[in-house]
Amino acid sequence: MSNPFDLCITCGQIVTPAGVITGDLGVCGDTIAAIGPNLGPAKTTIDATGKYVMPGGVDPHAHIEQMSGMGVMNADTFETATRSAAMGGTTSVISFAAQAKGARLAKTVAGYEKLAKRGAMIDHAFHMIVSDTDVPDFENDLAALIGAGHRSIKVFTTYNIQLSDAQILQTMQIAREYGALVCVHAETDAIIAEAKAALIADGKTAPHHHAASHPRMAEIEAIERMCRFAEYLGQPVMIFHVSTAEGAAAVRAARARGAPIWAETCPHYLFMTEKVLHREGLEGAKWMCSPPQREVADQEALWDALHEDDLQIVSSDHAPYRYDKTGKLSAGANAAFQDIANGLPGLETRLPLMFDAMVNQGRGGPEAFARLTATAPAKIYGLQNKGRLAVGMHADITLWDPDKSVTYGDNDLHDNVGYNPWVGRRITGWPTDVWLRGTHIVQNGAFAAALGSGVWIDRPALATTPTKPQRQG
Repeated sequence: MSNPFDLCITCGQIVTPAGVITGDLGVCGDTIAAIGPNLGPAKTTIDATGKYVMPGGVDPHAHIEQMSGMGVMNADTFETATRSAAMGGTTSVISFAAQAKGARLAKTVAGYEKLAKRGAMIDHAFHMIVSDTDVPDFENDLAALIGAGHRSIKVFTTYNIQLSDAQILQTMQIAREYGALVCVHAETDAIIAEAKAALIADGKTAPHHHAASHPRMAEIEAIERMCRFAEYLGQPVMIFHVSTAEGAAAVRAARARGAPIWAETCPHYLFMTEKVLHREGLEGAKWMCSPPQREVADQEALWDALHEDDLQIVSSDHAPYRYDKTGKLSAGANAAFQDIANGLPGLETRLPLMFDAMVNQGRGGPEAFARLTATAPAKIYGLQNKGRLAVGMHADITLWDPDKSVTYGDNDLHDNVGYNPWVGRRITGWPTDVWLRGTHIVQNGAFAAALGSGVWIDRPALATTPTKPQRQG
């Protein structure tokens, strides 16, 4: 008797958009061919008794092989970042093609495509960071890149790569005409500048003062403004890394008005507070990110927003810098907070942290976990054939052992950062095996992907304009 499947994962708890199914999942080539009971023989059979069969994670927000606005290079290459992502159960990532001042967008994207083609070991797409709308042929370049499948754009409202309100509106108008999503780092630069200047004048320059340099009002005001821009133009917008209760409330209010808004948060806002920055010397620099971590009340508000679908995605915002002169300490061993690169690694830890909280601790369950970390980002960003387990989809699969407990060590990740910001945290639930388009890239905890085996994901279209379901009661 011939084997109808190349791979059959048997007797698992298969998490699908229609619910959790106990049974088998069959794969032919790179595609899921069947889901059901007793599927029969296969060339390779994996017994998943007692385990969850989940879609491979989709992380739509990661900085890889990118120069920061401060001129500091990320620690990770596409090789190290995607290895780390796969070891954490993620099979698709969207990173950034960051335009430098004066650079043509087409040349920028081509450069990142070359880097990814050489090193990426999971599938990938790009957000185009727009920092200069005055370069020659800006609109033509952007329109052509959108038409070629690069259907998301990132803009900043702060830092030395920020756009003016007029430039943001211009970019949104181009995105609306040609069919792209605009993602926003939403913090008001003038508020941050005022707060930072006051701290520096008072000699408050240790890493823990970073939190005060990014007042929550900076996020609130910028989110509200970007929601109004989206509402005014009818242009869909994704608000990145919401960190405050008021920011989530602003998104909720905008969506209730019918504004075309999506929003995300990240594990470091769900599980950390600003107290993590309070360390001796410059040690707190390891946990510096922007926006900064907030308070316990903000954590609970963000969880509520995820449960109510006010926030749709949990991304990593992986922004890796080594704790040495190549990264966090590039300005020296006595650097002030304003001279320290912002960001922390998260590609490998995002899914285990969320699985532990949602599946094992009851903050949503397996179906909500799959939706927030795979299905919703794939749908919103137009990653066709990704993000869910269904016949005809890519066989991007992660096998989870819900009983395996791990305590994170000081430097036990597979990236190039050199430290784990979750050191000492014990989690239960672990990704033991990962398949990318049917290829077994993590085998019982051992990495097995070939260099450059990840492919670029074409995005011919995005999801429809976001809508907010009417609340009951």
